[in-house]
Amino acid sequence: MQDQPLFAPYRMGALDLPNRIVMAPLTRMRADSQSHAPSLLQAEYYAQRASAGLIIAEATAISADGFGWADTPGLWTEEQVRGWSRVTDAVHKAGGRILAQLWHTGAISHPELRDGVQPLSASDVNPGQVSVTPSGRKPTVTPRPLTKEEIRSTVQDYARAARNALAAGFDGVQILANYLYLIAQFLNSTTNLRRDEYGGGIDNRARLLLEIVEAVLGQVDAGRVGVKISPMHETNAFAANQETLPVTEYAIERLNQYDLSHLLLMGNTTDFTGTPLEQLRDDGMFQHFRPLFKNTLIANVKMDRGRGNRLIKAGLADLIAFGRPYIANPDLVERFAAGRPVAEIDWETVYASGARGYSDYPTWQQAESNKLEASVSER
Repeated sequence: MQDQPLFAPYRMGALDLPNRIVMAPLTRMRADSQSHAPSLLQAEYYAQRASAGLIIAEATAISADGFGWADTPGLWTEEQVRGWSRVTDAVHKAGGRILAQLWHTGAISHPELRDGVQPLSASDVNPGQVSVTPSGRKPTVTPRPLTKEEIRSTVQDYARAARNALAAGFDGVQILANYLYLIAQFLNSTTNLRRDEYGGGIDNRARLLLEIVEAVLGQVDAGRVGVKISPMHETNAFAANQETLPVTEYAIERLNQYDLSHLLLMGNTTDFTGTPLEQLRDDGMFQHFRPLFKNTLIANVKMDRGRGNRLIKAGLADLIAFGRPYIANPDLVERFAAGRPVAEIDWETVYASGARGYSDYPTWQQAESNKLEASVSER
């Protein structure tokens, strides 16, 4: 393993990790559709993947107002906490470590998910994205701007969710501050048209994120708190502009003052060519931000074993998060260690229900055993 730093132990904040392979957060839509509580099936799924150095659980709504994706879990009720307790117990019994990811969808939600009420955001700007509702995917609608009182309540919702995460047995939390969701909607100059202290300049647009971090740190030790953030280029309101990179740089530099356990940085998920983010293509994202963040940096998107080892060797990342490879490979660590092939995903079952395409993917050894049994039965 000397040539594979992915397998070197690592101290991340308050956690000792046996390897540097992270299971990235993956929305899979297996929570109860009414209570938004995790199921026993989810406990089985995460426990199967406990050999990862760290599991970051799927995005989890902090409140009813923050909920905005069908069949995803929450962390605001006692029933949800009990459901997550079964998940964390199963992961810990299997020898793993798991963080909760705290999520407010903002304008990505839909009235169908909110009893007919408009979703909430920084401003009344339709992001031009897609909402995932119980009856299918639908265009987003124009949200209602949060009042200052509602912003204060939202910050406290994050604090409560962080407290609930610890009560549920999580080893820490990660604040989801990128992609298309509420915090990103405040950071983005296209979706944030506010004229108060939460809008306008970069420092004001980052204010919500920093207030959330401080509120969460009031409940959880900094050595168990991280943030997921990256500059993004998506469609419509989230197309990269001249302030996309500067606001992310500002936010990350400010996050350094809190001595957080980690930063999860996503590489480009779309083509950055011809955009203000062109320099961040491929490894450029990690080359640019590695010097800006002083603690653990987790690299994510389009990772395989070779690239992960290379990024760690080059000092561009400390840990590597694998998303899609973990869907079909519960034993990804073992496959990487032995140089075995990675199984392919059944895409029809990624966003579905039940065990099929979720907890029924075999390990490499199980797959080989199944092949042998099938061969014998054909003779």
